[in-house]
Amino acid sequence: MNFDSADAITIAAAVREGKVSAVEVTKAALAQIAARDDQLNCFTAVTAKTALTDAARIDREIAQGNNPGILAGVPFAVKNLFDIAGLTTLAGSKINAENSAASQDATAVAKLKQAGAVLVGALNMDEYAYGFVTENFHYGTTHNPHDLQRVAGGSSGGSAAAVAAGLVPLTLGSDTNGSIRVPAALCGVFGLKPTYGRLSRAGVALLSSSFDHIGPFARSVQDIATVFDVLQGEDDRDPICTKRLPELVLSQLKQDISGIRIAIAADYFTIGAEPEALAAVQKVADAIKVTEYVTIPEAHRARAAAFVITASEGANLHLEKLRRQSPPKVSRPQDFDPATRDRFLAGALIPSNWYIQAQRFRRWYRDRVREVLQNVDVILAPTTPIFAPLIGQQTMILDGEEILVRPHLGLFTQPLSFIGLPVLSVPIQHQNALPLGVQLIAAPYNEALILRVAAVLEAKGVVSAPVIFNALD
Repeated sequence: MNFDSADAITIAAAVREGKVSAVEVTKAALAQIAARDDQLNCFTAVTAKTALTDAARIDREIAQGNNPGILAGVPFAVKNLFDIAGLTTLAGSKINAENSAASQDATAVAKLKQAGAVLVGALNMDEYAYGFVTENFHYGTTHNPHDLQRVAGGSSGGSAAAVAAGLVPLTLGSDTNGSIRVPAALCGVFGLKPTYGRLSRAGVALLSSSFDHIGPFARSVQDIATVFDVLQGEDDRDPICTKRLPELVLSQLKQDISGIRIAIAADYFTIGAEPEALAAVQKVADAIKVTEYVTIPEAHRARAAAFVITASEGANLHLEKLRRQSPPKVSRPQDFDPATRDRFLAGALIPSNWYIQAQRFRRWYRDRVREVLQNVDVILAPTTPIFAPLIGQQTMILDGEEILVRPHLGLFTQPLSFIGLPVLSVPIQHQNALPLGVQLIAAPYNEALILRVAAVLEAKGVVSAPVIFNALD
């Protein structure tokens, strides 16, 4: 079996059937990381010893006739803002490196382990998850496997690139304004941002509490569905985690989608994008015979309000470390990534009435989008307006205007996370070109609908996430 290109479900089935051992799979993943990650810089820590110990335990369970779980022996890694017992949770920062090691795994990490998955390490990210490029000032830039001169996207860039390059079949990331969907699109993999509160964030370092989600990256729809099913369920450790009963989606993937009402996002979501990004949406629409358009009103204002709320909440979390007049052991402005520090300082200066007004608008906007979603089940939109930019690229030209790269990579993602909608970014591969993503958007708690649509697109060969080797050879 070619472990670096097989999906998680295939690997787990082979392990449970005794065709390959969990230890063999884990050693193969560790070898891939050792051979390729110097070029990519996805990992900030590799947990080889504990991974091999866990894999050996899984092999013993199988030998004893037990089923270790649906993800038996599957290697996975997580963005380094998830707590991993015995490791310090960096959240991409220099300051956090001085903290004590985590005493227990984040809930999501623990659930994947309980399902038989084997944790092999922690992944690079933008500092404090405040960015869209994973050009980390302290731990280096994560490179896009399709072109090592380009960014992987962010802030979960290490998570997306590790899956795209075949280092591991599954990773976890977090999404505030697009930090799962943007790197998924730029690296050409599947990335799911579930409904806000659907999955537990316990043991995850937050950026903006009223926005933050966690979710998986993978190379197949069934892998995304499997991880989502494993991670569902209420958690008293996370006060915003829903008490809604889990709705398992893996078993629904083969259901017919003819009754699902699908439309293309018009207006805002068709302006300021490269033609290839809009063509990717049209390719998806044509494959499933979508001709209807729908307008999500005031999306541009939703994005502006998202900036205000994110900056305010993020700055508040780190205010004491930003202040020069704080005690010396607390004041650490010089130890931030300069770009992150400047954004936090700007957020600290936002008047409180701006924040309050942005939250008021948020409620109004949520109600307007709910009205739209009464008449349509799934909406299609670009994930990013452009292909992956070059590392260090500061500006780009969109719609004839020169604009900053970093904030505008979230042009089409921010208005959706603003009200916690479930969104799956599906990868569109281009021959001799970089990949792009298309967002499948639904009303809250309708992950099953978007995954069913994605499964049809995958079966038709319209969306796919092959392992990328070319840039690394």
